[in-house]
Amino acid sequence: MYDYFNGLVTDKRKNSKGTYLTIDVSGIGFLLEITERDFDAISVDEKNLQKIYSLMLHREDSMSLYGFLTKETRDIFQILISVSGVGAKMALALLNEFDACEVISLVIDGNFKELTRAKGVGPKLAQKIILELKDKLIKTELPRTNTSGGIPQTQAIAETQAVLLSLGYEEDEIINAINQVIPTIASDTNSEEVLRKTLTTLSM
Repeated sequence: MYDYFNGLVTDKRKNSKGTYLTIDVSGIGFLLEITERDFDAISVDEKNLQKIYSLMLHREDSMSLYGFLTKETRDIFQILISVSGVGAKMALALLNEFDACEVISLVIDGNFKELTRAKGVGPKLAQKIILELKDKLIKTELPRTNTSGGIPQTQAIAETQAVLLSLGYEEDEIINAINQVIPTIASDTNSEEVLRKTLTTLSM
């Protein structure tokens, strides 16, 4: 319902239930739950507008707003909660421990043991997350027109393209972003680094 809020961050707080910020948009204060990483990065600033990406979750007995500094973190959060048994709190716990690129990399590599570093994530749930998400992230069918585009088809680049398509980015913007980062990466650069640099370019 809300893609993002562009307003003044007037308050942020921590309590036993989570970490939150209040963003004032045209005199209306919206309370959003955020990750601890974003909590540490965001400053209360009542003079300068800040852009916070958002997601509203509607449950039977409540509606909650979640906020993120970057679109990719919001998108990974949304993918994580699509896994049965992973609710918003668990997804936030994962994103408190790992950034979006690290989560993607761990899923692609099948590294369930590392995922268990997140609070409340046991081995069985970690394996379930990988089982349900790995195919979704890397087996997105690449458009036939995307086989060249001036992009060398290394495994890292192919995986990056597939992940970005699964996150909802358009084919043309992915190609343009990858072409911009190719001069800055070595031929043996891993998928996580290619993805991280491409996401940074896409967010500019």
